[in-house]
Amino acid sequence: MRCAVFAATSRGVESAVRLKDGLMSDAVEIFLKDGRETEVPAKRFSRLADAVAEAFRQYDALIFFMAAGIAVRMIAPYLQSKLTDPAVLVADEKGRHVVSLLSGHVGGGNKLAERVAECLGGMPIITTATDVNELTAPDALATELGLRPVPKPMIQVMNGALLDGKAVSYAVDENLPRRDFFEAAFLDRGIPFARKSASDVLAAKGLTVFVTADDSLRSDCLLCLVPRRLIAGIGCRRGVPKEALEKALSEACTKIGQDISGVSMIASASVKRDEAGILALAAELGVEARFFETADLQQKIEAYGLEESEFVRRQIGAGNVSEAAALCCVEQGRIALPKTKWEKATVALVWEK
Repeated sequence: MRCAVFAATSRGVESAVRLKDGLMSDAVEIFLKDGRETEVPAKRFSRLADAVAEAFRQYDALIFFMAAGIAVRMIAPYLQSKLTDPAVLVADEKGRHVVSLLSGHVGGGNKLAERVAECLGGMPIITTATDVNELTAPDALATELGLRPVPKPMIQVMNGALLDGKAVSYAVDENLPRRDFFEAAFLDRGIPFARKSASDVLAAKGLTVFVTADDSLRSDCLLCLVPRRLIAGIGCRRGVPKEALEKALSEACTKIGQDISGVSMIASASVKRDEAGILALAAELGVEARFFETADLQQKIEAYGLEESEFVRRQIGAGNVSEAAALCCVEQGRIALPKTKWEKATVALVWEK
């Protein structure tokens, strides 16, 4: 995840730095007001409201080391949907209490609050009813497995039923691509499930959570969990063999709990459109390889405030390939794995929202 961290006091800055050091698998940017003297590398702002407005659309999570009331007032104008809003956390300046304020399930806020609290030696404050009652919420499970819950109103129906002690069953579409991956994930989590056809699920009377590629299915007792597209952005030097790229991509997927078979598309810069290793890897995976011009990459760099490499900029004209190219493939994306360097390649993974 890309996390924007806002701090208002000296102790808050200290906690932000500890957090940045602790969340090694995430891209963490610290935001500080102009005039605050510190040697901490940070992005600067003159007005907090303006910085939050920009960060709300650029980052996957916003973390505030300040009063909850300030954070609420800052984010209020931009709230849209639990399916697309970033996770928002609020912590006191010492990091003793870390509150998951927004997008706890689909946005991953609750899990992030637990990780932040662990980094800071604090306590996660999670108010979501299913979590409090130690119940597995379908929308939280969906986020863990790279699935999209549809239709939105059925999320509340299912979670409400679980809280009322009603039975909710899980099923996996017998025709689902990568069915084995999702069934293994259920087995690992101790979640009972059945393998069924779409027609059988639609005919069932009880509440059912159905993992399927068909997002058009509708029933008063059905919540579908539909696989999201996972885009792999790849940057590399000339002549890197397919095997090296495959190894890097496989390890990247493992970092987010997926396997390489879950990749839906590979993306890179237009100067790589004839790169044999990338083309061979895409062909082996049976996915499309898309290549984007410098102007397209630069547009995403600016829209998402992506970190740039001066070396890469000199080579192709834009300072970020892997993240920017992957984001070019989707209307809205959440960075599952920020750009990560392997020996011969840089890989970023983006979930389509």
